Amino acid sequence: MIINKTEKYTHIKPGQYSVNQFITKLQNKQPEFIEEHIIIDFSEKININIKEILLFLNMSVLHYQNDKSFVIVCNGINISDVPEEINVVPTFVEALDVLEMEAIERDLGF
Repeated sequence: MIINKTEKYTHIKPGQYSVNQFITKLQNKQPEFIEEHIIIDFSEKININIKEILLFLNMSVLHYQNDKSFVIVCNGINISDVPEEINVVPTFVEALDVLEMEAIERDLGF
């Protein structure tokens, strides 16, 4: 797992792990990240599917309950198949845009 923390967010890439191994490791470290905006970046991983994306649902909901953003970067997923509780975008730049838009929404009280 490759973790890059900035002032505004934590960027996490799975590295060489399978999605199941990655989510297990991430869940073990979740207390470290619960107060941070998270970008999970699968842009370099080719074979990820909607079932694997759905494994992140509980983690995403928990972050939103704590007024934190949780975004998954993944290309090739049909966005209409993803529940609204999970933000999935095709590029890292769009993930940054989501973080910014959600920060504005929180500031406005939405």
